[in-house]
Amino acid sequence: MNRIPRPPGNRRHAFFGAFVMLAVTTSSVSAADGGPGPLGVTTVAKAGAAVARVGALFGTGDAQAGGHFCTASVVHSAQRDLIVTAAHCLGGGAVWFAPGYREGKAPYGVWKVTGTFVDDAWSGDEDEDSDVGFATLESIGGVDVEDVVGADKFVTGSGTGASAVTVTGYPDSAETPITCTNKPTVLSDTQQRIACPGFTAGTSGSPWVNTHGEVVGVLGGHEQGGSTPDVSYSVVLGDEAQDLYRTASAPR
Repeated sequence: MNRIPRPPGNRRHAFFGAFVMLAVTTSSVSAADGGPGPLGVTTVAKAGAAVARVGALFGTGDAQAGGHFCTASVVHSAQRDLIVTAAHCLGGGAVWFAPGYREGKAPYGVWKVTGTFVDDAWSGDEDEDSDVGFATLESIGGVDVEDVVGADKFVTGSGTGASAVTVTGYPDSAETPITCTNKPTVLSDTQQRIACPGFTAGTSGSPWVNTHGEVVGVLGGHEQGGSTPDVSYSVVLGDEAQDLYRTASAPR
């Protein structure tokens, strides 16, 4: 693993961006265990503790200027300063993370990325099976991001479809996050898929969170997240992702 200079971006088929809100309904999302309520329905995410851990990535520290391009989320680490996203979202230019971003406001601050971590297989050949990355954040006034919004646990080795997951992300054509709950299915030994409408450009890096508050997928991987807004992908998180997490979360 290494830290690499790459231009920030999200090449997840921006062509579909104009259609994101057509896929969003006002129906309630089902419980993540597949309980009452529809699965596979995308809604505007309501503000709350779980959603506050998910944020938009910007190329400037001024969130009011707009222009978010990817999604990331806070995952627990001993340093309390770690986010996970898709590897193709991380670059050498300055990047900031705004957790809980909504309508031009960053209620929990805007946090500067200080270091990025992707696997060598991504930095060398952009291997879609390595499209997971981590970033460390600068503290604000001596306080770390996890102290402010909490964190989900990053978990590898979870069986695809073991439970439903909730995917939350920021389309680059919208100023509020969207969310959808459904059960992932197997694409291959290294890739999983989920049917949720409206996840267009900007949603790369969105966490797949199970009922235990564990990140078991990250939107990206196959076709850098998918070629249509209705089906999204994630790398199956295994040993490579675990090793990368250990490197990113190690004391510095």
